[in-house]
Amino acid sequence: MNRHIPSAIGWLILFTSAAAWINAVLGPEFKVIDVDLSPDGKHIALASKDKMVRIWDVVAEKIMGGPLQGHTDWVRSVAFSPDGKHIASGSDDKSVRIWDVETQEMVGRPLLGHTSWITSVAFSPDGKHVASGSDKSIRIWDVKRQEMVGGPLLGHTLWVKSVTFSPDGKLIVSGSMDKSIRVWDVGAQEMVGRPLLGHTSWVTSVAFSAEGKHIVSESTDNSVWIWDVETQEMVGGPLRGSTAWFASVRLSPDRKHIVSRSFDGKFRKWDTETG
Repeated sequence: MNRHIPSAIGWLILFTSAAAWINAVLGPEFKVIDVDLSPDGKHIALASKDKMVRIWDVVAEKIMGGPLQGHTDWVRSVAFSPDGKHIASGSDDKSVRIWDVETQEMVGRPLLGHTSWITSVAFSPDGKHVASGSDKSIRIWDVKRQEMVGGPLLGHTLWVKSVTFSPDGKLIVSGSMDKSIRVWDVGAQEMVGRPLLGHTSWVTSVAFSAEGKHIVSESTDNSVWIWDVETQEMVGGPLRGSTAWFASVRLSPDRKHIVSRSFDGKFRKWDTETG
């Protein structure tokens, strides 16, 4: 998701607060691994190591209904559809699952094809497709037909840690443990240009700017970089400020600010021009 800075800060704080509350109430065996905010801001999807997905009601400050059950191993990633009616989840059981938020039932069957843990899932802007990252590959799934579109997108040499669609849905950006960022053409199903190199450790999160012209990336080298999509050149960074690994990052629509959250629970905002 790409949001204005006030929304981005609120978004990250909501995630951290919900995760902390859930972990405190349900205990360490629950352990929130990933979260996503619904488009209307009323619900948070929670992925946990107890193999389940839960939906947190932001207003009521409680879990909505029961857990979404079906995965047989840790759930590592969750994402709301653009209309907020569905949740996609990716698990260590190598499956992607689509859930109906209202009925809290799985839609259709598990989407199978990956050969290892699924570390990231993302809906396309029109909600028709889900991208998943895992075993050195990215796969694109047709939500309605529940089948993979074309073949896997190959090129990374280690696990893919993060995937997201561009605002127009024509591109996917991926970040990997191989320290590279890659941009993919969804229609042609091929990499655009060359890998974006500069990080010295795993790339853990990537995001497009609101207008789709820039990419922000973060890494376990404790740095954040900004890239120009068209020229594939680095145009900002490295931005530093934490001794802990970064957990998530967002770029403002005007590309003037970045908000990040690190695993030490601290939030940081940078001016991209002054650092």
